[in-house]
Amino acid sequence: MTDTDIDRQDYIPPAEGWVRKQLDAIDEAGGDTSVAQIQGRPVVVVTMIGAQSGRPRRVPLMRVEHDGCYLAVASKGGAPRHPQWVANIRTHPDQVSVLDGTTETPMTSRELSGEERELWWDRGVEAFPPYADYQKKTDRIIPIFLLEPR
Repeated sequence: MTDTDIDRQDYIPPAEGWVRKQLDAIDEAGGDTSVAQIQGRPVVVVTMIGAQSGRPRRVPLMRVEHDGCYLAVASKGGAPRHPQWVANIRTHPDQVSVLDGTTETPMTSRELSGEERELWWDRGVEAFPPYADYQKKTDRIIPIFLLEPR
């Protein structure tokens, strides 16, 4: 699945206004994620299929990349519940893509645990230090997903 495979009219817009604004800025820049940042750090746009709707959903996430793989951190700022996109990526792990800059890559996703989770969690905190504080703010274990090229 790539952006070119999906008609933009099929997307379900995000509920949060700040997320919509980020995606609008990226769209206006011709799909270039470099125009959007969170706290001065780069983002990527992850496209996935909605768990209930079956329609494409997009979410800007912090850019955590290593050897062509990306980390999707379901932090939601340390809120007590997972972001909605967690259900999407768990339901359709093979229907994910990552837009980094202007390059979109089809990916598969898997939730991490154990030592691999620890390794990637450390990479995530290195890329975006607030993740450590977000984990302290919540009783839930923040899910993280490795997105790997198909």
